[in-house]
Amino acid sequence: MTKEYRAKTFKSGNSLALRLPKGLGIREGQEMVLREDRGKFAFEPAPKEGRKIDLTGIYGSMPNLSRMPVDEADRDWSSDSRRD
Repeated sequence: MTKEYRAKTFKSGNSLALRLPKGLGIREGQEMVLREDRGKFAFEPAPKEGRKIDLTGIYGSMPNLSRMPVDEADRDWSSDSRRD
């Protein structure tokens, strides 16, 4: 069942803001995605970004690990180059 809430806009700096009811359970600072479709608005929590792995703690723990050699060959990245 869909609940209906009323909210009020207000000026916040040079922007307009929408004061949302506490009953929605949105936390302060939570990032949201806002969509507009023909004058109707919908918002939802922004998808979480993938976790990043911090490798600084293992630096130097693998003494036999080395960089892969880099091929310094010249390359033609233009789209009009042809292969023969």
